[in-house]
Amino acid sequence: MTHWPPRPTLSPSFYKAHGLGNDYLVFEEGDGWIATKKNVERVCDRFRGIGSDGIVALLRPAEVGSPAEEVSGYEAEVELRMFNPDGGEFERSGNGLRILGSYLARRNSSLRSITAHVGGDRVGMKIHGRSGAQHDISVDMGRALIGPAAVDADGSTFGATDEDAAWAAGGVVQTASSRPASQMWMVAGPEGEQLVVVPVSVGNPHIVVLVDGPDSLSEARLAEVGPFLTAHPALRFGANVQLALAGESGTCQALIWERGVGRTSASGTSSCAVAVATVVSGRMQPGEIQVEMPGGALSVVVTDGLDVTLRGPVEEVVDGALSEALLATFERAP
Repeated sequence: MTHWPPRPTLSPSFYKAHGLGNDYLVFEEGDGWIATKKNVERVCDRFRGIGSDGIVALLRPAEVGSPAEEVSGYEAEVELRMFNPDGGEFERSGNGLRILGSYLARRNSSLRSITAHVGGDRVGMKIHGRSGAQHDISVDMGRALIGPAAVDADGSTFGATDEDAAWAAGGVVQTASSRPASQMWMVAGPEGEQLVVVPVSVGNPHIVVLVDGPDSLSEARLAEVGPFLTAHPALRFGANVQLALAGESGTCQALIWERGVGRTSASGTSSCAVAVATVVSGRMQPGEIQVEMPGGALSVVVTDGLDVTLRGPVEEVVDGALSEALLATFERAP
């Protein structure tokens, strides 16, 4: 989505949870404050606000009444918007969606499935169970697309490897039926070095940098490559960036630099992008892949057709409300 509607007005009340250290705040639509760029930045600030990697705004569904009414049965259908800590709006977050799922599941223990309308897409979630403050939730992330056009990138900047040159011509979005056995691109890094990458869209844009050894999978290297690629001039809307190392026994390792956030300990959509990239590059087989990040591991299933399902834990942190004194300092209009 390139054009966002006017910023919503949200309630002061919030719910906070995290997926492997990647935390989000859930606010319902209300009359407390407008989610302007400046206000979102303040709320997400780790020292001057509540602190989070983003906000999930739960809007009132157009056809079924309020969220409270909708979650009274086994299924819920909701409309969402998502905001980064820098105040920008974005398409979707796998962990943000699962955190929203935990918020709704707390309100009704019989809830089993959720359909979320977010970023112009329709996303399904399943509630698998709960143990204390921890929830087990999966998200059907849909079919991944690969290639520069899939992430709104200038295809001339991304050179094909010899094996894939014919497939990169024209910036065609690659699907499962059109991709060759291996699909990778080359792009110049911050020092002009050649990076092997796979551009992946799972509803939001990612540039997965494939590395060949643990020495290249370091926080220092992430700090060089992440900021450089996430704001690369060839990317129309920026992208999330990952360093990914394929392993054995269905596991791979990843470090993450999120667009509008920076380094994060874990990310749902980044896990999906990494799993897809390792499959289409021929480094891993389709099926269930455990993506290990500094915050922990998430399970990603990638089919032969590049349909993706994300599953993992969500842990509750706190409920609360923004103080009236703080709200008095917020912007009153975008």
